[in-house]
Amino acid sequence: MSKVQALAGLTLGEVAMSAGIHIPNDLKRNKGWIGLLLEQVLGASAGSKPEPDFPELAIELKTLPITSQGKVLETTFVSVAPLVGLTGINWQNCWVKKKLKRVLWVPIVSDKEIPLAQRQIASAFIWSPSQEEEALLAMDWQELTDMIVLGEVENIHGKYGQVLQLRPKAANAKAKTQAFNRDGKPFMTLPRGFYLKIPFTQMLLNKHLRIN
Repeated sequence: MSKVQALAGLTLGEVAMSAGIHIPNDLKRNKGWIGLLLEQVLGASAGSKPEPDFPELAIELKTLPITSQGKVLETTFVSVAPLVGLTGINWQNCWVKKKLKRVLWVPIVSDKEIPLAQRQIASAFIWSPSQEEEALLAMDWQELTDMIVLGEVENIHGKYGQVLQLRPKAANAKAKTQAFNRDGKPFMTLPRGFYLKIPFTQMLLNKHLRIN
């Protein structure tokens, strides 16, 4: 926490320069750059392995783009959703629960008119779901997973789920993965990912701002 608190108020450009990391002009082709920058600066060691970003601490790192007025700008990716092989998977052992068990949230002031290098890191906070928050997450995960199992993946859209949503997660339209339709027959579709909805992360941010 002392490491991440020391970043508060600095720009992404300042942090990248001090770490000797190249700064892209924008995020169009470098969508995950901010997260990778912070992972490197803070010493996250998981890389692409299926474990939290800070394995020794069991903490996941999530950046949160916000406006200068503190409004969350976009949904937050949690994990890729498995579309096959779901036998035996439940909320207690699913990857979404593991990813969200303990999260280091790093808000980044990201108004569109602010160039990437000038975007400022705000005060970070660590969060674990309360009983009520986990109940909401579990209910949404179960509903969405049931739909996948029942062959309804193509009918799932962003309005499903109170706090968690399922939507396509792919670099381009050519990326396909296998799923099953209502008749149990395999077909190819876009990969899907679980995302936290904006009102949920806004609530978490608001709680943090009130504490501070």
